[in-house]
Amino acid sequence: MRSLRIVFMGTPDFAVASLESILNADYKVVGVITAPDKPAGRGRKLQESPVKKFAISKSLKVMQPTNLKDEAFIDELKALNPNVQVVVAFRMLPKVVWDLPQFGTFNLHASLLPQYRGAAPINWAIINNETKTGVSTFFLDEKIDTGAMILQKEINIAEEESVGELHDKLMELGAGVVVETLELIEKGNLTPTPQPFDQLLKDAPKLNKENTKINWNDSLDQIYNLIRGLNPYPAAWSILFNDGKEEKVKIYHCKKEITSHSLENGSILVEDKKLKVATKGGYLIIEELQLPGKRKMDVKSLLNGYDFSKGAKFL
Repeated sequence: MRSLRIVFMGTPDFAVASLESILNADYKVVGVITAPDKPAGRGRKLQESPVKKFAISKSLKVMQPTNLKDEAFIDELKALNPNVQVVVAFRMLPKVVWDLPQFGTFNLHASLLPQYRGAAPINWAIINNETKTGVSTFFLDEKIDTGAMILQKEINIAEEESVGELHDKLMELGAGVVVETLELIEKGNLTPTPQPFDQLLKDAPKLNKENTKINWNDSLDQIYNLIRGLNPYPAAWSILFNDGKEEKVKIYHCKKEITSHSLENGSILVEDKKLKVATKGGYLIIEELQLPGKRKMDVKSLLNGYDFSKGAKFL
């Protein structure tokens, strides 16, 4: 059995579950690397990452380099003498970092690689209406998410599941797979498998203003899947034209009503205390949204004090 000295790298809540599982399995974590504190909120106060907060609560050494190639940081990392590094929801590492440990550096990715390489695999799996996804561990190499695979586990995606719900399931599944991967490294029972490069691949690019905007000329299913694939973060959005004004609205929970109609796509229909939007193939029934400068609210509450004019529509 090998004695492991682990450096863990991660930033958001998704990574905390893996770090906690590593500690619960009694592995030695000699250091934690996470993102620098960033200003957030109206007061622009510096906020610590979830991984930093958790690591401090466990009295772990925390490092927050701004430049992963900085010589001082590399020297500090070498001084920890790690023989394996675990990466969960962090940034791309230079070779001088991932090539450092004797037993390698592995990453947890929230997809069934080689599918959905990239920054937002959980979102895109739902947006593309996949019925299955999963998690994969793999050794890092020079490219993004292309290294030899170690372990992979699959999970079903429910028809109405949001990205928030799937995120939490994959977070727990991934934490277990990280520990299983460490067990294989510890025992020296590892047989990495090169990723296939002969498949038609779907990517998971970073989410931005353009690819999170609703196109009301898409089908009902496409719009529905986009909204649940971005709920609760960063949220699908659209421009609401109402009473001569245009404003940006975020849309969260919704349902589908498959039916025929003669309305223009994006047209709004308020009926039986429901907010319906005309699409190809039926109506999108919006159940929760957010107006500019307001908190998220359910549509029943919105309709108690907000009027949609005749001709109101989403653009």
